Amino acid sequence: MCITIALDAMGGDFGPPVTVEGANLAIDLLKKSSTLGGVRVEFLFFGQKERIEVELGKYPKLAEISKVFHTDFIVTNEMKPIEALRHRGDSNLGMAIQSVADKKADAVVSAANTGAYIALSKVILETFHLIDRPAIPAIMPNANGRSIVLDLGANLECSVERLTQFALMGEALARVLLKKNSPSVGLLNVGSEEMKGHAIVQATGQILHLIDEKTQKYSKKEDGIRFHFHGFVEGDDIFKGVTDVVVTDGFSGNIALKAIEGAIWFFFKLLRDTMRDSIIWRIASVGVLPVLRSIKKTIDPRLYNGAVFLGLNKIAVKSHGGADAFAFAQAIKVAAQMVQSDFIEDVEKRLQLLSEIQ
Repeated sequence: MCITIALDAMGGDFGPPVTVEGANLAIDLLKKSSTLGGVRVEFLFFGQKERIEVELGKYPKLAEISKVFHTDFIVTNEMKPIEALRHRGDSNLGMAIQSVADKKADAVVSAANTGAYIALSKVILETFHLIDRPAIPAIMPNANGRSIVLDLGANLECSVERLTQFALMGEALARVLLKKNSPSVGLLNVGSEEMKGHAIVQATGQILHLIDEKTQKYSKKEDGIRFHFHGFVEGDDIFKGVTDVVVTDGFSGNIALKAIEGAIWFFFKLLRDTMRDSIIWRIASVGVLPVLRSIKKTIDPRLYNGAVFLGLNKIAVKSHGGADAFAFAQAIKVAAQMVQSDFIEDVEKRLQLLSEIQ
């Protein structure tokens, strides 16, 4: 199997030096993957040709499986979505996304600014029926492995229907990325008790319970998989790994993500400062450092880079704007996993459940 991935070479804080090296790292990353080892990959780079080819010159093997498409118009980090839409046909980001719509590539990966990327993806790739705006998920480490949290900022205010859609799409994504047959889904709330939360969360919970009950009746002959709704979960349950998927609106999700990132940063800063100021800690650090390195590796955000825009008819993956080459390679791996799966068909089947219970 050969997968073609379109790369916005100019996106993010660093452009070609990171995106090209990231593609080179992704080649080995895919070979080592237990599920993608037999997959061949080709790349289409979009952006300023001279800058891209300078970087490709450092990686002959990558250059052999890559094509470069030139454009002078670059979607910058500060560009507003409306401006990016005006140049959908001649910008680095617009051309990369269009290559997927034209079936010249199987997926697109970019570290461009989120607003422009979502706007262009929605217009060019289109969304599923009844979904008006994609959701942004993230993979996070927890006590039991990993979990998917969504939405993280694409939809600040959410209706009952939209939160329900997030739950169904997030569950389908978990089956692909977390390799779980029937992942559990939790709805973020101020408490786990059934009577807690505002009206929208309460109503969403009731619908998800109905979907759970309906899918429990599936038999193997119907080729159906149960939708496992755990119920309400609280913020601290994300890292406890109570559920495989945590659903919330983009406002709450973005705040939770930034709070988690800040807490991790503060922890390691406090640890460094303590070790630096204490002779006892300096001595003890000889034995402690290997453990700390192992912990840091587990929660290294670069390992979890690559957010799939949920709700689109095609595969579009968002890399963090400040990602280095290693992190960008992880986003490419996510794109390859999504292409190889039946994710789009699975989402369509899951969303069909909404009309069946109404």
